[in-house]
Amino acid sequence: MSALLAPDATGADRELAAAIGTNETAGARRIGGAFGRAGETGRIALVPYVVAGYPDASMSVRIAVAAIDSGADVLEIGLPYSDPLADGATLQRASQIALGAGITLDGSLRLIEQIASARPGIPIVPMGYANQFLGGGDGSAAAARLAAAGAAGVIVADLTPDEGGPFEAVARAHDLALVYLVAPTTPPARRADVARRSGGFLYCVSLVGVTGARDALAPSVGRLVREVTAVSPVPVGVGFGVSKPAHVRAIARAGAAGVIVASALVDALGSDGTDVEAMAALVSRLAAATSIAPG
Repeated sequence: MSALLAPDATGADRELAAAIGTNETAGARRIGGAFGRAGETGRIALVPYVVAGYPDASMSVRIAVAAIDSGADVLEIGLPYSDPLADGATLQRASQIALGAGITLDGSLRLIEQIASARPGIPIVPMGYANQFLGGGDGSAAAARLAAAGAAGVIVADLTPDEGGPFEAVARAHDLALVYLVAPTTPPARRADVARRSGGFLYCVSLVGVTGARDALAPSVGRLVREVTAVSPVPVGVGFGVSKPAHVRAIARAGAAGVIVASALVDALGSDGTDVEAMAALVSRLAAATSIAPG
């Protein structure tokens, strides 16, 4: 379904959408537009993930630009954090290396600004944690800095809609999409509410657990994607465990609008994080698998 309200939406519908969630922001429209353009060409959107500052600041910009040039529709950028509870071993290691090299939130935002300036046509969605953005406040300062850096939206991995209302209002004020997550453990009755509150797209976590490349997707992924897509007014992107073109094809067949690939790309960079060519080649193979098969 489109990331935007239907053309025949009533005034009351639009008033409700403006009062909750962030899907009527400029950032959400940029993200939704990228998903929509992929769909118009018979593909699902590819969302590669890179870690800001890994293995160092300048190389991470090079990696991000290479991922974009190799087939990204949207770029997710992980912001290094000392307690990344949703991340598996690969992303934890990359985050720790970036932190050890002196990357701060301010430094990450400067890198995002460089990437956005280099490739302004690609929506950028940073991912981090509530303590980084809110820090005991309402997140206004962080939202302003994200918007100024060129981000279209933000994923706050440990922020739920139950607690996210104040930050949604802040994000709306800065024209940012706030992307929420649903998981296999999210009760079916709750999925529609989370989707209604998500801006730009809804992040569907494919498994119970942390990030990390897997050899195979869970057998239940297809059913999960179909059920979530059926109740979501925004595009559904599927992540966690996705590492191979075959995974991308399976997710496309299930009816998702996009796919997020993270740990496999960091792994492809090699032990020192500098094999940009190998990472870019993997992005190209994943992008080639995004075509939606007829029928």
